[in-house]
Amino acid sequence: MSLQAKNPSLKSHRKIIHIDMDAFFASVEQLDNPALRGKPVIVGGAPQGRGVVAACSYEARAFGIHSAMPSARAYTLCRHAVFVRPRKERYQEVSHQIRAIFSRYSPLVEPLSIDEAFLDTTVNTLNNPSATHVAQIIRGDIYRTTGLTASAGVSYNKFLAKLASDQDKPDGLTVITPQKARSFLRSLPIRRFYGVGKVTEQKMHGLGIRTGRDLEKFSQAELTAAFGSSGCFFYDMARGIDNRPVQPHQTRKSIGTETTFQEDIYQLEEVLNILQSLANQVGNALSRKKIGGRTLSLKVRYDDFTTISRSCSKRAGFYSQHDIWQQVPPLVAATEAGRRKIRLLGLTISNLLDEIPPGGLRYEQLLLPFYSKEDNSPTTLIAKIRQANNNVDCFG
Repeated sequence: MSLQAKNPSLKSHRKIIHIDMDAFFASVEQLDNPALRGKPVIVGGAPQGRGVVAACSYEARAFGIHSAMPSARAYTLCRHAVFVRPRKERYQEVSHQIRAIFSRYSPLVEPLSIDEAFLDTTVNTLNNPSATHVAQIIRGDIYRTTGLTASAGVSYNKFLAKLASDQDKPDGLTVITPQKARSFLRSLPIRRFYGVGKVTEQKMHGLGIRTGRDLEKFSQAELTAAFGSSGCFFYDMARGIDNRPVQPHQTRKSIGTETTFQEDIYQLEEVLNILQSLANQVGNALSRKKIGGRTLSLKVRYDDFTTISRSCSKRAGFYSQHDIWQQVPPLVAATEAGRRKIRLLGLTISNLLDEIPPGGLRYEQLLLPFYSKEDNSPTTLIAKIRQANNNVDCFG
């Protein structure tokens, strides 16, 4: 039983810390190679190829470089930048050290990624009533153990704690008390609010919402009319309300894989063959874990870096390579594959199901080639599958 379950009154008096490592990947590289310290370091693919920036140091950020930017573009912005290939095993090793530190102070730790986490320190192992002091101690432990700096945000809920950790980077500590929350949120640009992406930001700007103060002027009914179920969420956010607990044990939400090509692909037949391989990989992963999922999503990134997704749901669920492959061609048909060059393809199963279908999981031997010679036309294959599986709804 969680600490909050034992004492429900803690919900309204939570003390939440958000720890975010500073430029984590690049900082690890600078730590391990002192010659890189003080230099613009870019972790990612080489600029001569088709790689992207996975992470970069603050020295590189000063030139306008950011993650997910094409490495070639990053090079044009900073020609003296040092490009380093990612070392995932090393980053995982340091991440494990950091998480071990978190666990010393609270059992309620919710990792968000390899380099950040929420901690609920309402009740902590130090019996220290000050979450600010606990955050300072944790940051000191991280530095002494790893040689890396971390920024921290402290507040009474997750939303505000995460905002706070980004206020004084790198190596900063910001506290947002209940008394300061409303004034802080009123001055905050709307793009900084959790759940507001580019599309939502543009829609809010169209309604005259540019800051938290503007958002606060809208009623819950008005926001719901404009943004659907997210409207209630935005209404609460503007008022500093976030009752989400820190969840130590996160359940997996999806299983998927994707691949980026050294050269853009164009032929529809090639697209289908690659997706068949991805379907095999995802299907095998489902089989190993003995789970399925109700939603299949196709991710396509075109040569201009425009990225789209097409999804379909099936009540019976997806449990095998065969289940996935049956629905891939109609999803492909809903894209511009065959008409535009493509640099990345991906498949993901979400809305996971724990139960095994009647008769158990289906293990099938796939035949090569992936479709018979008489059906070798991708157009024919897509047309056939479009007519089948009428119980599947596709959406973008």
